[in-house]
Amino acid sequence: MDPAEILLDDNAAKTAVPITACRISAVDRMLDALPQRQAAWARANNFKAESGRALICPDLEGGVGQVLFGLGSEEAGDPFLPGKLAKLLPPGSYRLAGGIGDERLAALGWLLEAYEFTRYRPAARNPASLAAPSGIHAPALRATAAAVTLVRDLVNTPANDLGPGELEAAARSIAERHGAAFSVIAGEALSQGFPLIHAVGAASSRAPRLIDFSFGDAARPKLTLVGKGVTFDTGGLDIKPSANMLLMKKDMGGAATVLGLAELIMGARLPVRLRVLIPAVDNAISGSAFRPGDVLKSRKGLSVEIGNTDAEGRLILADALALADEEAPDLLIDMATLTGAARVALGPDLPPFYTDDERLAEALARHAAAENDPLWRLPLWRPYSALFESKIADLNNAGSSGFAGSITAALFLRRFVERARSYAHFDIFAWTPTAKPGRPAGGEAQAMRALFALCNERWR
Repeated sequence: MDPAEILLDDNAAKTAVPITACRISAVDRMLDALPQRQAAWARANNFKAESGRALICPDLEGGVGQVLFGLGSEEAGDPFLPGKLAKLLPPGSYRLAGGIGDERLAALGWLLEAYEFTRYRPAARNPASLAAPSGIHAPALRATAAAVTLVRDLVNTPANDLGPGELEAAARSIAERHGAAFSVIAGEALSQGFPLIHAVGAASSRAPRLIDFSFGDAARPKLTLVGKGVTFDTGGLDIKPSANMLLMKKDMGGAATVLGLAELIMGARLPVRLRVLIPAVDNAISGSAFRPGDVLKSRKGLSVEIGNTDAEGRLILADALALADEEAPDLLIDMATLTGAARVALGPDLPPFYTDDERLAEALARHAAAENDPLWRLPLWRPYSALFESKIADLNNAGSSGFAGSITAALFLRRFVERARSYAHFDIFAWTPTAKPGRPAGGEAQAMRALFALCNERWR
């Protein structure tokens, strides 16, 4: 559904059904404040304000007169929890009437909960609508929800319908909508300036490409976003087990998230010169596949020994980062579904990020908390660079050790960035394996909202 049909303007609150929330410790006080009839109904239904529990209180005509919602204990605190109501409640219009906490995040959680992937089957049901809380800028929340929907739809689309060409088409559509300059280098033409992208994509019948678009005045601060666009990853000749291949349609989650962030930045007309670079490839298997033990030249001139063909994401990012770095951007960000090691260390919901910029790290942590978009900083621990040394090339793309996989991947990428004034790498999962409030199972736009809040603060 259109976000405007889910988050209504605040004038809809006049006729909307009220939602009153509280924690377990305050349930008796809340019930005492209700009309006697509704309080009796709540007690008869044993409403204790358990986390996520909703109780509909009928009006005198038998319709929905009031909704009570439980926030659980004092320690429980997902700001998106009230978003569950978007699918729990019958279709209709509702409003937040008190006790909910952060109403902006509750409204955003409602919008994000309403998402369904409908490319191959219709939505199961229409979500309930929410009147925008007073003082909340509804258009901004709707724009955020639309960007998240864009990312989720791209990540959820299977590889038979989303290859490098379709990813290019999605990027082109976004760029054209905002009047951005768009260009693509594809196929054999990549071998001259982007040999790592070319090598990784050479085995596929779907040509690799480097997607490149720019928006804004070149005299403004330069913000460059780089997203990993592996539209399917077999692992190459170091083939993945079938169980590990099942979710590899999401290996372009970095590219999708970068596109969602670019949509927000351009839509807000932030005064930056935005550049977006997406190396888009299939990591496939054929007679032209790159091999373990190969030595490949990068755009930067560094030679890379291939320790594992399944460490392909850092190869294509290396060429794209080298290009981005050539114009010394003020802020360079890359986003990639890069390592399983990041999931082992921090789980699926908490992506790590890496930066040498202390001011940037502090701002990211602050915005991640404020936006309920979790992030955790991990160190660029330079001594671990020894783990991907090569005896015959400048570096190895995988190395011989299984230790510190996310950190070594970040250090590998850092070798291709020298001139950017500030740089951050995000090792995201781009997927929610188990549904949570505001986060349906499937593709997810991790770190995007925190990054947009940072850009808004820095350049608005």
